[in-house]
Amino acid sequence: MARALPTSQRAYHYAKERILDGLLAGGDLISEGMVAEELGISRTPVREAFLRLETEGLLRLYPKRGAVVVPVSAKEVETVLETRELVESFAAEKVAALGTAALERLVGELRAQLTEQRRLREAGDGKAFVSADQAFHQLIVSAADNPILLDLYASLRDRQQRMGLYAVVHDHDRLRVTNHEHVELVALLERGDVAAYRTALREHLRGTRAVVLGHRDQGRGQEQAQEQDQDSSIQPSTDVD
Repeated sequence: MARALPTSQRAYHYAKERILDGLLAGGDLISEGMVAEELGISRTPVREAFLRLETEGLLRLYPKRGAVVVPVSAKEVETVLETRELVESFAAEKVAALGTAALERLVGELRAQLTEQRRLREAGDGKAFVSADQAFHQLIVSAADNPILLDLYASLRDRQQRMGLYAVVHDHDRLRVTNHEHVELVALLERGDVAAYRTALREHLRGTRAVVLGHRDQGRGQEQAQEQDQDSSIQPSTDVD
């Protein structure tokens, strides 16, 4: 029989999943009481979960008042996509250098992913498509057979999921465009054209950047006003437990 998760873990996964999925957007409020009531637990483990999410940069805590979901910043978008470009370009170059057998094996795995992506795109399942998108790119990094590089890439998973879902929600054509660009990336890998692959990858990531930052900038004034209202009404407490 599987062992039940500790209550703090349950609270952590509950809140984090809603942040990454966009159910709780940047600037939204979330309280210990809300999560405790939803899960049927006390506030203490929820407080522990919130502290952990704060260290991960997902929440900003206001003692005795609650927490605010930290919006995705322009700096975060830029740094994540820059890191992805460096890691994925290097991985593709290394796989190509490993020889025909390694490249063919990777291309076969990627083509299977493309089939799954098409199915999810046609079903309109944006959340599952974003997961498949991550799996597609991780296959390329994994094929480079560098565990440290793979760990670095895996550390970006949460940020990628949050940005990917944001892009899907704000660009209804994003699933089709992403799938089409993945087809192009696989074709370039199959030809062993690493230089063209690097250029196509850069453009692919720029598409995500344009969607996320474009919509973010459009709503910046509204978000700033909302944050100012929240900051004025939710001040850190000086009460002692």
